[in-house]
Amino acid sequence: MLERVRTTRRYARGFAAAVVAVTALVLAANAGPARATHPEKPDHRTTGPVEAAVR
Repeated sequence: MLERVRTTRRYARGFAAAVVAVTALVLAANAGPARATHPEKPDHRTTGPVEAAVR
């Protein structure tokens, strides 16, 4: 038969799991794609509204 786990130990395990989960989320959020060393200039051509093209 299984022994009962003490409440303190159960809360400690839950807290440790929460810390690990938050750490994993922070690391995943910071692991974005690398920036290009020489980014190309964006094309700044203006376009007209879609309604103007339909008329």
